[in-house]
Amino acid sequence: MKRAYKFLLRPTVRQDRALLDMLADHCSLYNGALQERRDAYRHASKAIRYGDQSAQLKEIRAFAPETQGRWSFSSQQATLRRLDKAFQAFFRRVKAVQAPGYPRFKGVGHFDTVTFPKDGDGCRWDSTPCASQTRVRLQGIGHVRVHRHRPVRGRVKTISVKREGRRWFVVLACDEVSADALPATGMAVGIDLGTTRFLTESSGLYEPNPKFRAVISGRLAAAQRYLSTFPKHPKRRTKRHRAAARKVAGLHAKIRRQRLDHHHKTALTLVRRYDVIGHEILNVAGMTRAPAPKPAPGRTGSFLSNGAAAKAGLNRAILDAGWGQFLAILAQKAESAARLVIPVNARDTPRTCPTAIGGCGHVSGQNRITQAKFECVRCGLVESADRVGALNVLHRAGLALRVSA
Repeated sequence: MKRAYKFLLRPTVRQDRALLDMLADHCSLYNGALQERRDAYRHASKAIRYGDQSAQLKEIRAFAPETQGRWSFSSQQATLRRLDKAFQAFFRRVKAVQAPGYPRFKGVGHFDTVTFPKDGDGCRWDSTPCASQTRVRLQGIGHVRVHRHRPVRGRVKTISVKREGRRWFVVLACDEVSADALPATGMAVGIDLGTTRFLTESSGLYEPNPKFRAVISGRLAAAQRYLSTFPKHPKRRTKRHRAAARKVAGLHAKIRRQRLDHHHKTALTLVRRYDVIGHEILNVAGMTRAPAPKPAPGRTGSFLSNGAAAKAGLNRAILDAGWGQFLAILAQKAESAARLVIPVNARDTPRTCPTAIGGCGHVSGQNRITQAKFECVRCGLVESADRVGALNVLHRAGLALRVSA
């Protein structure tokens, strides 16, 4: 298996400045390579690709030994490869007739990651193995102390240094990680994700939705209003402007950490309790898409109500719950514990009368009286709509398991 480990770095003041310089120089390299590609396209000359730009790195490092020459050659190649991937994605979207999304120049404040493609090439994990404190050595920076809160398993392949606010993290990508199989419980479950309740099990248990963003929305709105009083694109931010921006970023980071912690704990509980877990296949991007405008007939420039305000509230609730992130974490933890996760088609799961609790299997939109209540129009079965969806998910997961067996 492949796994990633993320640890907090504790650099000294001098190392912190060197890390900022490393990000700034890699950002400059990225923007310079992007500008070269733009110029080549405008002049209809030969197309510039990753191999052409990578071949220029030796001259660039010799021309600026105090800036570009300080850092790892491999990390600079990884930055150029990052730009090449952005262009490949751009051309793929153009061919698919999607929103193109041409690669943009990166501001220093928006370029937060530098990747070292191989452990030992410009970086070294656990560079002082004889010391009690774990450190990572980075070319041009030195041995940086790491707060390693858990052991690293497998073989370290790539090392990335990431900035989040004022904190620095090291991310290790490892392969050849063995699975820790948990003892079998002989139990299976279907789960239904929602916004009122974060998760409902087919057994009737449920996990309440903590709604982290809604809880902190008042403080976040106040911080954003204060930030909006400053100019949007000043030549240089004042001290108060920077503090206001850090305040908003800090609140968003707190919401993100709380949500991630909740997802990890909820997924771990499910993995420890059940051998087989079924869930719906959810297209979160499509579910949170804004409704199309409705032009008013006979009136140019006028539009009819399309329910955008109500849909915006539902979109915020779905994104606050973070279903996509939770399902990804659940799949990873299940793989590590040798559990089985089965995604099933979500079609009609909340409108089908469940046979597992004595229902008739009748499918009708009229079965769903309200968002929370299910009542079958044929047999009269009354149950929570969320549990009905979870029961039908479990039934479909069992069918899929039999077919595969």
